Amino acid sequence: MVISGLSGNEIFCLNKKGFVPGNLIIGNSVYSLGFVGSLGSSLKTMVGGEVTQLTSLIAEGREQALGRLLAESQKEQDIGITGVSSEIIFHPENIEFLSVGSSLKLANSSTSISSFSSSADGQELYCQIDAGYMPIKFVFGNVAYSIGVSKGIMGTLKTLGRGEIKEYTEIFTTTRNLALERIINEAKEAKANAVVGINTTILPISGMQEMLMIGTASYNKNLPSDFANNPATSDLTEEELWNITSLGYIPLKLMLGTSVYSLGLKGSITSMFKSLVRGEIPELTTLIYEAREKSIGKIMDEAQSIGADDVIGVKTYVYSLGGSLIEFLAIGTAIKKVGGNIKTETPQLLTQAIIRDKDTYTNAAEYSFGVNLNTSS
Repeated sequence: MVISGLSGNEIFCLNKKGFVPGNLIIGNSVYSLGFVGSLGSSLKTMVGGEVTQLTSLIAEGREQALGRLLAESQKEQDIGITGVSSEIIFHPENIEFLSVGSSLKLANSSTSISSFSSSADGQELYCQIDAGYMPIKFVFGNVAYSIGVSKGIMGTLKTLGRGEIKEYTEIFTTTRNLALERIINEAKEAKANAVVGINTTILPISGMQEMLMIGTASYNKNLPSDFANNPATSDLTEEELWNITSLGYIPLKLMLGTSVYSLGLKGSITSMFKSLVRGEIPELTTLIYEAREKSIGKIMDEAQSIGADDVIGVKTYVYSLGGSLIEFLAIGTAIKKVGGNIKTETPQLLTQAIIRDKDTYTNAAEYSFGVNLNTSS
């Protein structure tokens, strides 16, 4: 008997690749929340940008939880782990780093494959393998950062005028690319030539923020040789990866474009009065359009510089930073058509690989006590 977190659809898909389910496995590490908070209030927050002590501590906690997950899997003699997570849970006095995954075993002992861990769930893993990307290792890149007091003062002065606040743009551009750089470095150490299925999350921690990227370091024997030293990165879903592979495309790089803008004092007052009556607020319309176009323009420029044909799956996000400051973030994956050996193993994607599992458990009772008991971040 096994106790698995895999759904019926996941088990069906993985069986097609020679896997059967093993047990649900867990790894965790608990730190003092007070110690984490003391690092968060360190002097480095005065200058803005990365708070290296907090980044290192969070990375250490995540790695310890992941290491214990892998150790448990090795003890069970599993061949792989799918759906690996890296969570942070805040308890009253402590902070817990938690990794959870579903182990896999080989259906046929004569099958030759190296052990692996992956952030992809069972259905996604099927798509990834069928597209030629063999999983090697669950990888992550993180950065804890603060806007900073000194940078904040410079930026605040400039919020009196409308337009981009370059001090803030610089901080956010640097920190967001640090997370990507670190996930790439971890993939290189694993001898991977691609990191696929990247998911990006921004978490509030001790008055600051952590940007976390997780994905699966993989190896595709058909990728050009130069990816050995500079792995491809992609935030496309594994289903999308399968589809573009079937058309002869490969992912080149995850693109990030960020810009921080201020409506400005004059614009804020004008828009405030105009919001009292029905109709368009042209100051806001123009500002948001300009900021969004600038973020997308940064992606376009970088994609052209690396020889991409297109940037697909582009998503734009708007974040309020307080006052009249807003960050515009654009994310997408640059791709290139190379043809040749770039193709999927099967001509048609399984129906079971694209069916989304239905959540069959809902607990609405916890809110009747006036407290959300789910402390997972």
